[in-house]
Amino acid sequence: MSETAVDTVAPPRGKAAVALVALLGTLTAIGPLSIDMYLPAFPQIADDLGAAPSEVQLSLTTLLVGMAVGQLVTGPLSDRLGRRTPVIVGMVAYALLSLLCAFAPSTGTLAAIRFAQGFAGGMGTVVARAVVGDLFTGRAAAKYFSRLALVFGVAPVLAPSLGSAVLTVTDWRGIFVVLAAVATLIAVAVIRILPETLPPSRRSTRGLADVADTTRVLAADRIFIGYAVSGGLAMAGLFAYLSGSSFVLQDVFGLSTAVYGILFGVNAVALVAASQLNGRLLDRFTPRHLLITSLAAGAVVGATLLGMAFLSSMIGVVALLFWYLATLGMVNPNSATLSLLTVLTLARP
Repeated sequence: MSETAVDTVAPPRGKAAVALVALLGTLTAIGPLSIDMYLPAFPQIADDLGAAPSEVQLSLTTLLVGMAVGQLVTGPLSDRLGRRTPVIVGMVAYALLSLLCAFAPSTGTLAAIRFAQGFAGGMGTVVARAVVGDLFTGRAAAKYFSRLALVFGVAPVLAPSLGSAVLTVTDWRGIFVVLAAVATLIAVAVIRILPETLPPSRRSTRGLADVADTTRVLAADRIFIGYAVSGGLAMAGLFAYLSGSSFVLQDVFGLSTAVYGILFGVNAVALVAASQLNGRLLDRFTPRHLLITSLAAGAVVGATLLGMAFLSSMIGVVALLFWYLATLGMVNPNSATLSLLTVLTLARP
């Protein structure tokens, strides 16, 4: 059956389009903000709660797990309820849970709340990607994901500095108060800016049965698995960098906090610049071609980076981290686009 005008939503134009890019980019950036803002406070949290560093790091692990679970659950839920309701609920819950983190009496409690906070943050991230899939396909979707990466890449640049600035006027608990305020502003922006991009006629009505059927189809499709795994591993590499770079560059190589912050920002610029270059290259190459090329480049850079680490070469590690982040800036938008295209193809009757 061909789609009618009621079944589709036209992409916004002009100022509305710019506002939507900024909003969706901010939703995808909630993860890096949740991680990077409180990294400078790790030693203070350990001292205040009388905990070992590994206990504090557990709150980062539970956050990441919560985000993954939140995306897994919310994706099918938004197919049934529409896009706006889940993301509004997610951002309001994120704000409340951030305030609870600010009053956590122990690292165990903090880790538990961070799981729930990550779940709520994941709701916004997955809806942002779903909205792009509702409005665009093919090269247009890949270009839009590249634009989102521009906003997404700013978060790792600003978040550590923002966290450090908060620590100059208050303790680590103030960081979570700021995160609560950010989530509240995002919720207000969603209510005012985000259109409903999934009309009722296109929503799923079968609930968990439909999710199970779709999962079985996707799990049996090698093409989808390839695209999804490549994107997932790229994100794993990004989060490994986000969570481990401070320890490697500061504790192992002895860089100061200021120098680390500069390098962190430079690497974030590499990711953003590559994502914008990807948008231009899509005028000449297919998303699949760019994905394969960037994955191959990332594998070579990653292997060389490992060699530099074994040689304890600080210059080699720093330089190759820059190029590794650049490859991720091209892998992520293309893998997301190709995964969505495969899902849409398999979903056709």
